[in-house]
Order: sequence, then structure tokens, then C-alpha cells
Amino acid sequence: MRWEGRQEVGASHTTYEAGELLPEDPVEGRGCRIIEPLERNMASASKLTTVSTKLQRIAELARQSPEMGFTSLAYLIDMDWLREAHRRTRKDGAVGVDGQTAEMYAVNLEENLRSLHDCAKSGTYKAPPVRRAYIPKGTGHETRPIGLPTFEDKILQRAVAMALEAIYEQDFLDCSYGFRPRRSAHQALESLRNQIMEMRGGWIVELDIRKFFDTMVHAHLRTFLRQRVRDGVLNRLIGKWLNAGVLEAGQVTYPEDGSPQGGVISPLLSNVYLHYVLDIWFEREVQPRMRGRAFLIRYADDVVLGFAREDDAKRVLDVLPKRFSRFGLALHPTKTCMIEFCPPSQKDSKIYTNSPPRRNSFDLLGFTHYWARSRRGYWVVKRRTSCERLRRSLCAVNQWCRKHRHAKVQHQHRMLVAKLRGHYAYYGITGNAEALQRFRYAVGRIWKKWLCRRSHRAYIDWPRFDKLLGRYPLPRPQVVHSVYRPVAKR
Repeated sequence: MRWEGRQEVGASHTTYEAGELLPEDPVEGRGCRIIEPLERNMASASKLTTVSTKLQRIAELARQSPEMGFTSLAYLIDMDWLREAHRRTRKDGAVGVDGQTAEMYAVNLEENLRSLHDCAKSGTYKAPPVRRAYIPKGTGHETRPIGLPTFEDKILQRAVAMALEAIYEQDFLDCSYGFRPRRSAHQALESLRNQIMEMRGGWIVELDIRKFFDTMVHAHLRTFLRQRVRDGVLNRLIGKWLNAGVLEAGQVTYPEDGSPQGGVISPLLSNVYLHYVLDIWFEREVQPRMRGRAFLIRYADDVVLGFAREDDAKRVLDVLPKRFSRFGLALHPTKTCMIEFCPPSQKDSKIYTNSPPRRNSFDLLGFTHYWARSRRGYWVVKRRTSCERLRRSLCAVNQWCRKHRHAKVQHQHRMLVAKLRGHYAYYGITGNAEALQRFRYAVGRIWKKWLCRRSHRAYIDWPRFDKLLGRYPLPRPQVVHSVYRPVAKR
């Protein structure tokens, strides 16, 4: 493998290309029908090991040389690499502009991958436009635009993202949690809670980047990428994806900035962008100038800054708009704010009982963080499901029950159980039992409401509905993520 200025010595290409030199049968033709499945499994395992070895080697070189730029990476993306990229690509996603599904692509998988490999290596690959779609945002009154690539484009994006991820995982800081392997939103929440508890409160700065994915400047992104990736083939592919058009209402437009949400490589590019714009700047420039303790927690474009001193928070909040505008980004003027997040004193506790409290909470990743008494009487940071997320989840359940109110009760029950368990899997954290119970109760009321609207004779009173719940019970809330045990790494 080569990087800027020199070539690695002693690395055998047969090691990297082992997938093309798989051992042949020692006795040709003997026992083929019996051992063919075993040979196929062994060959698949060998190819997977080859790709894993390549990724480990890239990560090792990136870790050993944090300032070097890789100039030769494209030759590693061979057929085995594309097969692994195809395996990692979701097969149930929405189709792109060509309407091709994963099942249709798999009919002639080897031929399609070979053609994709040849086009990517020769430079003749043309990135197709992404199909524009809209999903609900926030309370549901607004929508978020996303771009849907073709399935073949997803495979190639996944192949490039695998190579870039092996490099940038050695560079990304611990404060970044979004769209990274073996990191989750609950790890970000747990780190935030622990650092606030260690500081015993402070000042929180909530950052809201306005239309981040739509306003990333391509020139800045290319500059950031060239610091570590100087392979011409990969850089040209990324440039084609950035300049690919967007198909909406039968017309193709070509945005000058941004990377469409929904693409496989977009989350990685966004992490690279904010890594240089915010993470490194905060660690190297901001923290050494602070008088007190300061920390940063970032999950994709959701950012929270914590400070032990109010003057430090104000200084950083004043300079943040200038920092982001330098790279073509803008902060939302009303959603970006600073709050005092400290345990209430005894005097404040008495005031809280007689009048509405001042704002002493903030939201991150669907949870509202606030101070409350523990069972032993200590002030601790607790989290509950934010009102916006709870309302959005209930609206989704209501829409589903309305659409499927004429389905069999067994089918409705099975789907509602899955929805509840999915809700518990994310929001089932210590201290959030009350919100989970409210959600379960509201789901039951919604189910009863639409069962009563199956026909003009379908009214169900509460005693009868309780009997129905006895036969088809809804799962009770459960704590999946406990503060008393470490969050499992993914």
C-alpha cells in the first residue's frame, strides 16, 4: 500500500489479493457433489477474511501515520470487496430512479458486480440522479427531503465508505457518536449524563445547524478529504456523487452544495465535515482557552456543549456563528441557545412548588434531560421521552391503526406489540418508566378507538376491551438501557 511520498516495503500483494488466489481442489472432480456446499462456505469465509485483512491493514497504517494522505486505495476494491459491500447493503430500502430492487439485481449478481467493478476502475462510471422523497420532520407538520440512490449506486458507495471508514475511524474523536461502528446514541447520552454529573451542573449550549446536509460546501469537503485520501479514483467517485442530480416531479436539478440524506456515503462525509469544522477546533483551540471544564457531545449534526463557567459558555457561543459561517454553515437563531443546567438549591425547590419553574432542561436525541431527586435524596440528571418524540410516535401509531383497522385482530396485535417493543428498545432507559407507561396506555386507547370504527356496530366498551387485552396483551414497559450497567457496544 502506498501513501504520500513513499511506498510500503515488504507488503505482499498476494496477501491483499488472496481472494483471487483461493486454493483449488487437491483432487479435481472427486466428491464434487458432496463437498460443493462446504467448498462454497470455505471460499466465502476466505473472501471475507481477505476483505477484513485489508480493512485492518488500512486502519493500522492510518493509526501509525495520522498526518499521511493515502494515494493508492482503489486497487483494494476488487470483486471480493464488492461482494462484501453488497452483503452489507440493505436489501429492503426504497428503489432509486431506475426502479431496480435488490432481488432484481441479485438475479445476475456476478455479472452486475463485474460490470460495476470495470466501470469504477476505468472511470466510466456515471452516478445516476437520486430520487427525491420526503419524510415527516419534528411534529409532522414539516418534512425532511432525502435522496434515494439506485441499488447499484448504494453498493459502490458502500464499497468506498468501507475504505474511508477504516481510515477516519482512527481520526475521529471520542466526542463523535453518530453513524460510526460500535457506537450508539445511548453511549452519547450516557457520556453526556456522566460528564454533567461530574461537573455537578453548569451551562449547556444547544447547537442547531440549519439544513446541514443541504449546505455542506463541496470545495471545503474536498479540501478536508484530500488531507487523508488522495486517491484519484475515489476522489472522482465522491465528486460524481456530490454532483449527481436530484430527480423530483420529473425534473432533474443539480444543487451546488450539500449531500443528499439517504445516501450510503452521506453520513460519513458529514462526519468528516464536522470533524474538521467543529470537533478538532473545539479540542485544539477552544478547550485550552477555557477557564473551567468544557466538553462536546456530537451525534451527526446534533451537538451539545457543556461548560462549568458561564463566561466560557458565552465566549464560545459568540464565536460559534463566525466559525460555522466560515465553512458555509449557519446556526438556527432561535433553536441555538444557552441554558443554566444546575441542580436546584433548597430555595429554588421551594419556589418551584409555588410557581412554574424556569427552563432548566434541554433535549437531545429524543430525550429531555432534567434534574430530579434520586431515591436517596441526591440531585441527579434524569431523562424522559421528549414531548415532541412522544407525540410523533403516537401519531404514527394512530395512522397505522386507522389504515389497518379492518385487518384481523391477531395481525393488529402482532404489529402493535412489535411497535411497542421497538419503542421500549430505544426509550427504555432508567427513570423513563412513567413516559413508557403513558405511551403504552395511549396505544391501547388508540387501538380501541379504531376498533370501534370498523363499522357502525363495532363499538367496544371498556369492559369488553379489557377482556380483549387479556387475550391479546400489550407488552409492559421494560428498562433496556440501565445506568447501573455499562451500555453495550455495537
